[in-house]
Amino acid sequence: MGSYDRNGWVVWAEIRTYIRMEKGFCYLVAIIDWYSRCILSYRICTMLDVSFCIEALEEALAKYPAPEIFNTDQGSQFTSAAFTEILITNNIQISMDGKGRASDNIIIERFFRSLKYENVYRYEYKSLPELKMGIATYMNQYNFSRIHESLDYKTPASVYGILLKEVTSNNILVYAKRNQLLKKAV
Repeated sequence: MGSYDRNGWVVWAEIRTYIRMEKGFCYLVAIIDWYSRCILSYRICTMLDVSFCIEALEEALAKYPAPEIFNTDQGSQFTSAAFTEILITNNIQISMDGKGRASDNIIIERFFRSLKYENVYRYEYKSLPELKMGIATYMNQYNFSRIHESLDYKTPASVYGILLKEVTSNNILVYAKRNQLLKKAV
């Protein structure tokens, strides 16, 4: 199910970004529904490996019906056999951006820009627990409070159909009711 883009396809995207902290970097990976702009899952990690990307993907697939198309960049995490096998097993078409073409995945790139300018650069997090709480708060506000002109002044969660939410420091736990195909949250 998920949300449909203008051509009728259900498309999710996942990409990772770097977040500078007082001592080093953390990495944030997020899965977004293209049409609704709803963040379906995310993870923060200090090591850039495939496991945290897979965790975010598995969480989204456990909570929501699989999309028809899954778009990523060509990073090693997303081209790994372990990651692509999950997509293939769930009959999800794999779409990868052209090399050096951030505009191919502009929706999630734009989300990360907003996150960084509205939250990360503003608060300059010093510790991982502080960063996780700050990002959880931002994700909650973004999905459930922030209206988008492109969504007819609705929130991403309301367009996607999420009715009840709970945010933790590690991920977004959502309970949604869209139709009979919806998977229950774990």
